[in-house]
Amino acid sequence: MGMGKNVSEVTDSEFKAKVLDSPVPVLVDFTATWCPPCRAIKPSLEELAAQYQGKAAVVAVDVDVSQATSQQFGIRAMPTLLMFKGGKVVNQLVGAAPKAKLEELITKAL
Repeated sequence: MGMGKNVSEVTDSEFKAKVLDSPVPVLVDFTATWCPPCRAIKPSLEELAAQYQGKAAVVAVDVDVSQATSQQFGIRAMPTLLMFKGGKVVNQLVGAAPKAKLEELITKAL
């Protein structure tokens, strides 16, 4: 699945290192290639990833590829956005949302 240049895809095997052990807060987009609302928010996530580079990270988890991680966090609807800080979920949002709402997840975690 082609991710943009700022939002990298994280798989089950990388999730602990890239998200749970991250020194900065990480916004995780649980997404799927077949999901139109997921595609709709992708440009906003790309912009936010660039905007907050160094302060927070934005990554994507393809639910079809990384089923263990998706199950671990009980993901049922796409897109589901989970905000991680210090290895814990501090906020979440289900469904496509405007950029300002997505950005709020990041700013509240900083």
